[in-house]
Amino acid sequence: MENIDFSLVDWSRAQFALTAMYHWLFVPLTLGLSFIVAFMETLYVQSGNPEWKRITKFWMSLFGINFAIGVATGIILEFEFGTNWSNYSWFVGDIFGAPLAIEGIMAFFLESTFIAVMFFGWNKVSKKFHLLSTWLVAIGSNLSALWILVANGWMQYPSGMKFNPDTARNEMINFWEVLFSPIAINKFLHTISSGYVLASVFVLGISAWYLLKNREHQLAKKSILVASAFGLITTAFVVLTGDGSARNMAKYQPMKFAAMENLYVGQQNAPLVAIGILKEDGKEASHKKQDFRFEIEIPNMLSYMAFLDPNAYVPGIQDIVLGNPEHHIMSFQERSAKGKIAINSLADYKNARKAGNDSLSMVSLENFEANYAHFGYGYYSGRDMQELIPSVPTTFYSFRIMVGLGVHFGALFLVVLLLTLKNKIEKKRFILYTALWSIPLAYIASELGWVVAEVGRQPWVIQDILPTIAAVSQLKPSSVQITFWMFFIIFTGLLIAEIRIMTTRIKHGPDDNQESPITNH
Repeated sequence: MENIDFSLVDWSRAQFALTAMYHWLFVPLTLGLSFIVAFMETLYVQSGNPEWKRITKFWMSLFGINFAIGVATGIILEFEFGTNWSNYSWFVGDIFGAPLAIEGIMAFFLESTFIAVMFFGWNKVSKKFHLLSTWLVAIGSNLSALWILVANGWMQYPSGMKFNPDTARNEMINFWEVLFSPIAINKFLHTISSGYVLASVFVLGISAWYLLKNREHQLAKKSILVASAFGLITTAFVVLTGDGSARNMAKYQPMKFAAMENLYVGQQNAPLVAIGILKEDGKEASHKKQDFRFEIEIPNMLSYMAFLDPNAYVPGIQDIVLGNPEHHIMSFQERSAKGKIAINSLADYKNARKAGNDSLSMVSLENFEANYAHFGYGYYSGRDMQELIPSVPTTFYSFRIMVGLGVHFGALFLVVLLLTLKNKIEKKRFILYTALWSIPLAYIASELGWVVAEVGRQPWVIQDILPTIAAVSQLKPSSVQITFWMFFIIFTGLLIAEIRIMTTRIKHGPDDNQESPITNH
């Protein structure tokens, strides 16, 4: 690894981040709006009120626009594993491909089969079968997220696999361990519930715009009632799953947890910094101790959040880098040495196998397996250990902005729900404007969640096993740069197109005579 082209690594990371963040602009709305539409159609079937059908078809049209563009960006994202990250794709073997294959075979086909009935089956199939189709589309959309997030969860916490030294690939030995790993399940629940919150804010904001424009009062008030109730429930679920995420992070990814909390020196009874402003410490600030210019702490809260014990010891960045024998924490230097042994032992094993030296191959294999848990650290042997620390300011601020916005959304849902039940929402223009301008804030919060998850675990593609410097394809940096700007232009064009089509549809409003709400566009 002496001849690492960091330009290639950085541009490959940038291209994947660009694609993933653009793709995620479309996904959460699909996850949440599909269920909101299903709830609304259920109300129509149960009540027989044609107004609910009109409302359902309107929000369904916005779902369809968003769904179509989201699929296009997702396809490009999956191709990048083979083009830019071929070493990673080979190394993960059957594990990463299996969830994605199941997603395509089961979830995507479920969506694509019934989405036609959902959009074009009005008055062609029975009410109950159409309602079933709408629910199956919603379930299929969320099952797609399940399998993708299982794959991502495995990267954060590799389990249920064994490395095959003959093929240099990780092979799945326990599918259920991969599927039901604590990271994967919690990540799935937290991610989809955050999508439900975003969709609720979206419906709330658009409905508020109608009331501000003195239009579509029935649609707006009924939609606000559904969105605020759904949003309030799912916000509570986001809090619960977020709490679980923090404990998983503290247990399985302590460096990410320490960086997110700017905890440099570990301590017992660790306080949680609710609000804080970091001091700048030169251009390499993310790799040094970060002091606070200003902070508001909650005593013992970080220890409790991490281990459900206010007296628990929470390791800091310094403990993880330098080691802490008292708390059984191995230093980066020690892990790097063991990782180097694993890498060299793998090479010795292959050479011994070729030479037919069975005794040497067995010894080499034993050494490799004994040190495989530190395999990825071997790539940093002789390098600056600070490269293994993620950006502290990025993770610290992203987490707090995300949480702060989540609190804002929860309060907004509660206030709007109470005002709607009291039939006073139309007179509260400040609240309506707040709901409208909360739409972009919901997207910011959703993106920041992924910033914490992915930037916080750098430099790992697979936690502790494969770093980004060893995962990239052998390409020319110029090739990646060209495709980066191509994707940037294409995705920006798609985003502009979606916004224009959406705003046109919203300004037009629901159409009583529209048989298929997606066909007008």
